[in-house]
Amino acid sequence: MNHPLPRPTDGELAILRVLWDRGPSTVRQVHEVLSADKDLGYTTVLKLLQVMTDKGLVARDDRERSHVYRSAQSADATRAHLVHDLMDRAFGGSAAQLVMQALSERPASREELEAIRALLDGAEGRTS
Repeated sequence: MNHPLPRPTDGELAILRVLWDRGPSTVRQVHEVLSADKDLGYTTVLKLLQVMTDKGLVARDDRERSHVYRSAQSADATRAHLVHDLMDRAFGGSAAQLVMQALSERPASREELEAIRALLDGAEGRTS
């Protein structure tokens, strides 16, 4: 039976972003990227990756001495899961309310608005 992956915490999302950007990485490589922005201990990153492995958010290749971790799902699949979850929990399943709230919180650039219009035009074409 396929169970949806748990919602990642903020710390887990930071690690996933590193893995999506770099590809499969060791704990040391993930730690180097994350500690460039904030003081984060190596053992903290290791523990988070171990927890994420148990949750099914990452997969570990332990064939080498230094274990290599990779994201279990693509960035797009994870984002889609998070947006769907947020839309259901906070907006009663309404995509329109989610989008309107997002656009009212932070102004979109001209390029973003053009991309949104293209998505809307495509969606409108599919329903006609």
